[in-house]
Amino acid sequence: QVQLVESGGGLVQAGGSLRLACAASVSIFSINAMGWYRQAPGKQRELVAGILSVGRINYADSVKGRFTISRVNAKNTVYLQMNSLAPAATAVSYCHVRLSGGRAYWGPGTQVTVSS
Repeated sequence: QVQLVESGGGLVQAGGSLRLACAASVSIFSINAMGWYRQAPGKQRELVAGILSVGRINYADSVKGRFTISRVNAKNTVYLQMNSLAPAATAVSYCHVRLSGGRAYWGPGTQVTVSS
């Protein structure tokens, strides 16, 4: 069992910034991929940004140039810096990891609310 501890969500005005963090109870080196998804009310969960163990990074087209995903291996932690936030980003954000052995885990979710 892998525990994922999320932090950094909250309320921000349009145009503002937040930084999400996800700390895993397993070494980053045991993780094949780690990233962030979001689910807005009434909508499907979608990938926001992900980073692979080899260093390749994926972003949703809607956040390219505004969001930055990064990792600190010594802390087993992945961060998502979110800039120029719009109300459409209001959603529950979920950390997601996939281990090198193939098992996947979800964090409990943290609320991001962007006011207009």
